[in-house]
Amino acid sequence: MPFASIRLVTDDVDRLVAFYERLTGQVAARPAPVFAQLGGPGAALAIASTQTVAMLGGAVTPAANRSVIVEFEVADVDAELARLQPDPQDVVLPPSTMPWGNRSALLRDPDGNVVNLFSRPPA
Repeated sequence: MPFASIRLVTDDVDRLVAFYERLTGQVAARPAPVFAQLGGPGAALAIASTQTVAMLGGAVTPAANRSVIVEFEVADVDAELARLQPDPQDVVLPPSTMPWGNRSALLRDPDGNVVNLFSRPPA
């Protein structure tokens, strides 16, 4: 079963798309105003309006994630965080080396989802 995507549901598609376009340097595909998708090797990030899940009866709540981290592998964590210049209140973890060797910086997107920018240690 191939992995297709992670979908973030939001009340403000344009704001979230703008954040992830700036983060990734990609332009999101927008087949409809209520949906966008950014792709890369091995995974896709979908962003959808709450209108797209109305039939689920409240099973999905935007801006309420406390268990999923959206991760992007980058060449230089420190340089990427400097490029993005996030509000210091949005930085969950400044650039740090994890016990397993990855270099990571965690920040929040406009809906409060945690985003991990990481690089693997040199081989």
